[in-house]
Parts: sequence; structure tokens; C-alpha cells
Amino acid sequence: MWKLNEFKDNLAVITENGEKYTYAQLNAFCENLTSNIKERCLVFNLCRNEIGSLVGYVGFLNANIVPLMLKADLDDELLNECLNTYKPDYINVPSDMADRFTKFSKVFEGLNYTLLKTPFNHEFKLNEDLALLLTTSGSTGSPKLVRQSYKNIEANTKSIVEYLNLNETERAITTLPMNYTYGISIINTHLWVGASLILTEKGLMQKEFWTQLKDSNATSFGGVPYTYEMLYRLRFLRMDLPSLKYLTQAGGKLSPELHEKFAKWAIDNNKKFIVMYGQTEATARMSYLPAEKSLEKYGSMGIAIPGGKFSLIDVNGNEINQPNTIGELVYTGDNVTLGYAECGQDLQKGDERNGVLVTGDMAKFDEDGFFYIVGRKKRFLKIYGNRVNLDETERLIKTHFVEFDCACTGVDDSMKIFITDSNAKDEVISFISEKTGLNRQAFSVEFIKEIPKNEAGKTLYKHLEGLFVNV
Repeated sequence: MWKLNEFKDNLAVITENGEKYTYAQLNAFCENLTSNIKERCLVFNLCRNEIGSLVGYVGFLNANIVPLMLKADLDDELLNECLNTYKPDYINVPSDMADRFTKFSKVFEGLNYTLLKTPFNHEFKLNEDLALLLTTSGSTGSPKLVRQSYKNIEANTKSIVEYLNLNETERAITTLPMNYTYGISIINTHLWVGASLILTEKGLMQKEFWTQLKDSNATSFGGVPYTYEMLYRLRFLRMDLPSLKYLTQAGGKLSPELHEKFAKWAIDNNKKFIVMYGQTEATARMSYLPAEKSLEKYGSMGIAIPGGKFSLIDVNGNEINQPNTIGELVYTGDNVTLGYAECGQDLQKGDERNGVLVTGDMAKFDEDGFFYIVGRKKRFLKIYGNRVNLDETERLIKTHFVEFDCACTGVDDSMKIFITDSNAKDEVISFISEKTGLNRQAFSVEFIKEIPKNEAGKTLYKHLEGLFVNV
């Protein structure tokens, strides 16, 4: 999969501690690990943005071993559910976690990671095309998985490399989890061209992150909408970061207002800001907005990636050919994944999608063929007969009240708005009632200390109902 020896003298990894490893060293680490696994099988890789986790991911794919990527701090109950559902032959875990798995035997000690043998032995047949398993977006512990093939990963990697024009001089710092499709796509593309990865577990709110970014001369990083909301609050647009060449954004729709601000910053500072759109079900990316169009077409998710194609369908499944007409977005390309797995027997299934993905997103395209996401198909309410987009309502509130976070949910004729400022309830109701032209009685506002989000920064709407705080 990864031709590590082609770049053997190139710098592959810079760790949080400042350790540097070449591609030749990375390849040796991978082979040392996988030499302990004699046959193709399923392995759980419990991920941190650390070298041991990277060695697991790269090594397993190169050795034709199928990894399921899970976050290392996954809730024990959810992890046990995954273990009982899929029965992997091995798990690769941070060494400081190894003693928690008392029923498993230690096989190999690597770079702060430990390979453990489970009691299971080839419990389920693996399809020959199956390369990688990822949890579905927004359900990081769910046994429902996305099945990615070798062809999916290679096709999407090549496409991203092409439109980002990546080469071996790039240095990407890990702002996203390794078990998240967007985070993995950054790893894939940089390894493909012999570039460098700067691994860090530090977050944007920590001074150490920015020190590492500067000291390692990072040329890029990626973020989800929440990342850019945080960056704006951190006054990122005033920072002096001379090594940084470009920023990418995916993982949900960025508000047009923030899109415009970052696009202007990029132009004024001779950088590139590239908005993209993707889903785990399409390996990673389906669209990109060329940097030179970022300001002109702000709010747009762009055009299909090289080798891909978009179309829109109406409620009857008929294709929409008129600009500025909303329909459900359909994508066609070699990066459309094989399908889902919900139990161990599903791992032997072949391609169930045949290169076509009905995304569940509502979108439109303009006269120039640039696409715009309107919202999720299921993220709408009917309020007094009016169709209201919950995502658009959130955008309106976040744009007007930049000092706090919010999330919207509810049922027909009753929208609930969750905010992280206990003093702004009346203001929010007045604002959104005025903006929508709907009676105040249709809205209720609840204060919670923090909007629940997954590791990709996406709101966990199902968790909201249990988080009321009375003030």
C-alpha cells in the first residue's frame, strides 16, 4: 500500500517530544510489528496521535492485515461491545493501557504501544478487498462500521494529492484524530508523496501546540467547522505563522461568514484556504473548492474531486439539471466505499454500493457548477407549516452570538435551542423569532455547560436531551 522505501531518507515523522524518524525507520518499525502476525486477520488499533499508533495503521495495511481504528479513550462499555461484536485476533494499544486487558497476552512491545493477542482466532471471514474499518461519523463507539477497500483508499489518496498539489516538502501537523476519516486522509496523502507528519496530542487551546507548530515548521493543518470557530476566537487571523502554507477544512459546513473571513486572510497573507466536503462512506473527500475561488465562492463546497462526479435528485429520484434548485446530493467515484458492517459476518461482504453514494445531504449548484450544502435531509422541522432548517438556524445564532456555542434540535412545531450562556436565553428567542418570522412559542432555549461533540468536532445531538442544567 505505502511504498515507504521509495522515500527511505526522507523525514517521515516528528513526534511531540521532538523525535525524528525517516521513512526507512518507519518501514522497519512497521515490519517489526507485523512480523508477529502470521496471517491476514482483523486487528483493533486504539489510536492516539503518536508514533506507535501510526506504525500500527501503516504496518497493518502494508501487511494485508485489516485494522479497525478506534480512539484510545473510547468508553470501556463501547469498546467491549466492539470486541464482542467483531472478535479481533489482536489489539494494538498504548502501552500505558495494556494492563487493562488482563485476559489478553502480550505479543510485542513497540514504540510506547503493545500488541496483544485476544482469545479469538479468525472468527469471521474477511473479504479480500477489505482494507480498513472506520466507525461511522458521529457514532465513534457504534458497532456500525464503514468498510473501505484498498482501491477506495488509493483512488481517494491520489485524487487529494492531485488537487492539493502535494509533494515531499509538506509538513502537516495532526489537529485531527487518527481514527477519523479526515485525519487518516491527511496521513495517507502525505505518506503517498514522501512528506512529513508532525504528530501531537496537544489541542489548539494549548500553548504547546503552537510552539510545536512553529518549531517543526508545519506547512499545513486541517480542521472541522468547530476548529475554525475556535481559531477565530483565538484570534488566529492575527498570528504570525510564516511556515504555514495552507489550511484545509472539511467535516461539515463552515458558516459562510467564517469562510469569507479565512478566505480573505489567506489572500492577504499569501496562503491558501481550501474548503472540502466528504464522508467516511466516500473514504474521505468528495469535493474541494480551489483556493483561487475561495473568496469568490465562499459558502460553497466546490466541485467534485478528480475522478468523481456529483448529481442532484428530487424526491422522486429524478435528476435535477436547473441551477439553484435544492435536491439530495449523489456522488459517483472509485472512492465510494464497499458498504457498512453491523456484525462480524458482514466483514465478508463485497461491494454493495458499486461506486454510487446517496449522501443524505441537501444541496444546490450555481450557474458555474459550484455546489452548496443546504443541510442534512433529516435536519429539518415543520413549524406551523413552515419548513425550517436546523443547521441554518444554528448558523444564524452562531454568527450573531459569537461569544457562545449553540445547537438546535426538536420536533415539528417545537424547536429546542441549546446554548452555553445562561444569560442569553431571552435574547436568543427574540433574535431567532425575528429572523424566521415565527412565533416565540415555537422556540425554547436551554442552558448547558458545553455542547457535546465527538472527537471530530461534530455535535452529538442524541446526547443533548440528558444535559439540561437548571439555572
